[in-house]
Amino acid sequence: MAEIRFCNATDGARLAYAVHGRGPPLVRVATWLTHLEVDWVSPVWRHWLDRLGESHTVVRYDERGCGLSGPGVEELSVETWVGDLERVIDAVGLERFVLLGVSQGAAIAVAYAARHPGRVSDLVLYGGYARGRRLRGQGEEEEALIAAIRAGWASDEPAYRHLFSMLFLPHGTPEEMAWYDELLRTTTTAEMAGRLFRARGAVDVVDAARRVKVRTLVIHAREDRVVPVEEGRLLASLIPGARLVVLDSANHILLADEPAWEQFLYELREFLGASTAPAAHTLFDGLSPRELEVLGLVAGGLTNDAIAERLFLSVRTVERHLSTIYGKLRLSGKAARAAAAVAFIEQQASAGRQSR
Repeated sequence: MAEIRFCNATDGARLAYAVHGRGPPLVRVATWLTHLEVDWVSPVWRHWLDRLGESHTVVRYDERGCGLSGPGVEELSVETWVGDLERVIDAVGLERFVLLGVSQGAAIAVAYAARHPGRVSDLVLYGGYARGRRLRGQGEEEEALIAAIRAGWASDEPAYRHLFSMLFLPHGTPEEMAWYDELLRTTTTAEMAGRLFRARGAVDVVDAARRVKVRTLVIHAREDRVVPVEEGRLLASLIPGARLVVLDSANHILLADEPAWEQFLYELREFLGASTAPAAHTLFDGLSPRELEVLGLVAGGLTNDAIAERLFLSVRTVERHLSTIYGKLRLSGKAARAAAAVAFIEQQASAGRQSR
């Protein structure tokens, strides 16, 4: 877990931020309902922190009014949110960096990149939009969701909050959805959640998107229920030279155990020139990053139950990964687990010798 630090926004609001990982700097623009401490034990966000930190030094922060950041007194707007991003970047002392905008954070990333083209080396936008709900004709839906926030945000009964879990994680497991249900009321109040949701509806960075001069990758889930894929296509068409990748998923927040998550990582790293693929061919070239992760934990002596707990997966999912691994390695029988572990350890030792 990274050390948490604080800086002040222009109106004096306390902004909490943290830095973890290694490699070139990557700034993740804040989205609503994050918590710098809680996200480290989250089955919904932990894999984002772990995997992004493998190849980059990740800067993230809680947006005003959420997590460990204070609400401040300024009106919630694109201008306010860009100002908060500027203050965090200055506090960390970054000169040039990759900017990652997820969901509503994509609009803020676009506005920042248009304003500071020399600071952003690459722009990556996932599940984002240039127009808020009201501007794209979803005003009635917005009012219904705000009503749900007012009715049951702080209640011990999660029914109203579960509406958001079903939108953001329609293919989530019961554990993931229950965790997200609880995150909502843990990170902010009903009043602040309603204010944030309403302010998002008025977001408009269409003109700013046309002024972006930074190399840009736009990624969107095909069946996203929070931000329609058409908004991702529009965003990519507005930014000169932007590349669009559409993933086969319905989850607005990509989950660790879906193929779309691995594709997202692959596209991100290829775009940024940080591919983790080995230079030389090995026995394990056909394994996905997640399969390699599972196999590494097997080689470390962990049981399936321990691996499931470490990676926030079900035991059945771990077993499926292992079955796939054994098939790819052409191993079978009771000795398959031990043989795979030994082969992995030997490959790691060989790679270490070659790097010296």
